[in-house]
Amino acid sequence: MLSGLRWQDVLDILAVSFIIYRTFLLIKGTRAIQLIVGFIIVFFVFYVSKKLELFTLGWIFSNFVGAIVFVIVVIFQNEIRRVLLAIGRSPFFKRITYVEETLFYDELLNACSVMSSRRIGSLIVIEREVGLEEFMEIGIRIDAAVNTELIVSMFQTTSPLHDGAMIIQEGRIRAAGCILPLTLKDTVDISLGTRHRAAIGITEVTDALAVVVSEEKGRIAYAYKGEMFTNISEEALKKVLKELLR
Repeated sequence: MLSGLRWQDVLDILAVSFIIYRTFLLIKGTRAIQLIVGFIIVFFVFYVSKKLELFTLGWIFSNFVGAIVFVIVVIFQNEIRRVLLAIGRSPFFKRITYVEETLFYDELLNACSVMSSRRIGSLIVIEREVGLEEFMEIGIRIDAAVNTELIVSMFQTTSPLHDGAMIIQEGRIRAAGCILPLTLKDTVDISLGTRHRAAIGITEVTDALAVVVSEEKGRIAYAYKGEMFTNISEEALKKVLKELLR
């Protein structure tokens, strides 16, 4: 059977597998995965209705399946857009040097430490592979190096940008005052405020890493893939940054 296998067939299989794998990574941990499970159940019921000759049920599902392409486009329009934006994007640190990378870690950690000690609430989102352009459009565009004093000053209560999120892209501050989607999970700790819910929300729909400093208790937390990790030490946060952004 394998004797008739061409190298083009192998390439074709690998390409399709890679696309499916990357798409799964982009939607893993988001609500999109639940919708996909729903579609699988619909197709299974449709198949069973055909086998058991359940004509009414089969007619209903056949009409639904006929319009499935349009349904997918409508429901997954945000995910489709993010997948297309992610195609061809370079890894986070690909275009910055080792020195810039080290400075990025140090400045961000120092800023979090200062804001934690002063109980300055903040939300910093770091782009990975999925683009955050649509969220930056709502905020104020900036192009500045990651700097402790700059970050702290932007989140001072006297700053007009302190209520929104800061977005870091390719090691630079690209936008501030950005509005993010809040998580709809009903399992989130009720003690967590809007910043924490926004951090969870943005990591549900993208693969970004969100760092939060609590205004009430000064505790540092981070969100990734829709999960919130609270009361994190600076060393633990540095380890997370290196693991997720390399």
